[in-house]
Amino acid sequence: MALFETGNPTLSEKIFSKSIDRSSTELMTVRGSIQKFGFLLLMVVAGAAYTWKLYFEGAFPTMMTFFWVGLIGGLVSVIAISFKPTLAKYLAPAYGVLEGFVLGGLSAIINDQFKAKYPNIVLSAVLLTFGVAFAVFLLYNFRIIRPTAKFKAIIYSSIAGIAIFYLVYMVLGLFGVNIPFMNWGDSSLLGIGINLFVVVIAALSLILNFEQIEVGEQMGAPKYMEWYGAFGLLVTMVWLYIEILKLLSRFSSNRN
Repeated sequence: MALFETGNPTLSEKIFSKSIDRSSTELMTVRGSIQKFGFLLLMVVAGAAYTWKLYFEGAFPTMMTFFWVGLIGGLVSVIAISFKPTLAKYLAPAYGVLEGFVLGGLSAIINDQFKAKYPNIVLSAVLLTFGVAFAVFLLYNFRIIRPTAKFKAIIYSSIAGIAIFYLVYMVLGLFGVNIPFMNWGDSSLLGIGINLFVVVIAALSLILNFEQIEVGEQMGAPKYMEWYGAFGLLVTMVWLYIEILKLLSRFSSNRN
């Protein structure tokens, strides 16, 4: 049975296995990964605060420049770290700031757009994201949900399907084809149902992240893999936040 079979492209059995160095005296720990994850969150907050400030100061063109820099730079960082985990120590903090630029700009736009119907939509999304993550951690910690082979296969297949669906959606968008139930704020039952499904899969993906970090310690992975584990956890948290924010925007559209 594969120990690291997962839909998260930043963490895999092959990559962790290749990192093992029996001569290394500094090894990965769960505590170290969590500490580095906390640091990465601070980087996200710093980047988000900056683009949020730009938006509400009226510097929209500048904010959008940072947004696109963050989007493209973040994607490049993900690809680079996925292929060369040793770069995580250097690129993961940069990814945090870059992703912060994206989340800050996106959150500011959504907050402004839905301020009349849902004035605290961003705060609610942040609290729900951490609340869901903590609940999932408890489910994993007390072994209420176990990352069995079947569980991993379901999550992996679901993420692959979601990725393909979103890719098709983006390609169609380039040709001017609009899919209403995929739009932010769409309150159709189909749109809400799909969004809820994605939120659940993103949340359950955290189970795999927690296991991967824990097993990485047990395997004796080198110290730099703490950054890699923290980075993978951040990728999932960012995904979860965006999906929860989108879901709340759908519910707010039903308010009078």
